[in-house]
Amino acid sequence: MTLLTITSKGQITLNKEIRAALGVRPGDQVEAHIAADGSAVLRPVMPAASIEDVFGVLGPHPGRAVSIEEMNQAIADGWSGRL
Repeated sequence: MTLLTITSKGQITLNKEIRAALGVRPGDQVEAHIAADGSAVLRPVMPAASIEDVFGVLGPHPGRAVSIEEMNQAIADGWSGRL
């Protein structure tokens, strides 16, 4: 069991073990749910992915730049035999 101290401002600090178990870092949010028996459950709040995060998966990737000709060839190779 881990003891947490409440400050005069009503704040608590999660020790390293709890932060690691929840997978949270400074600036992350944690949701607290109080059960009927008075126990508390903490859950990390996962931020919604932004459109930049989604498209960031597509590029740019480290390495060499690809030319227009190479892109066109890759497209042609992908479509060969389908027409």
